[in-house]
Amino acid sequence: MPWIHLVSYFFGGAFLANAVPHLVSGMMGRPFQSPFAKPPGQGLSSSTVNVLWGFFNLVVGYLLVCRVGDFELRDPSDVAALGLGMLLLSVAMARMFGRFNGGNAPDRS
Repeated sequence: MPWIHLVSYFFGGAFLANAVPHLVSGMMGRPFQSPFAKPPGQGLSSSTVNVLWGFFNLVVGYLLVCRVGDFELRDPSDVAALGLGMLLLSVAMARMFGRFNGGNAPDRS
C-alpha cells in the first residue's frame, strides 16, 4: 500500500474527529467555536453554522478514508493511521477549547 494512503487515513481521522463536537453542539442548539466565528476559533458560531461545518468535516473525512485507496478495518496500519489522526486532533481540541468551555486547563497558581 502506498504511504500516501496512510496519510489520507490520518487526516481523514482528524476530520472525522472534528465533525463530532460541531455536529453535537449544533444538534443540541448550542453555539460553539468554529473557524467562522470572530475571532476565528475563539468566538462562538451559531448552532446552524456548527451543523454545516460538522457535516462538511464528515464529508471530507469520508472522502479521505473511503474514497482513497482501499481502507480495510482489519488492517492494523490503516486503523492505526485513522486512530492516530483522531487521537491527536482530539487532544489538541481538548486543550484548545478546554480553556473556553471549562475543560481541564493546567492549574497555574
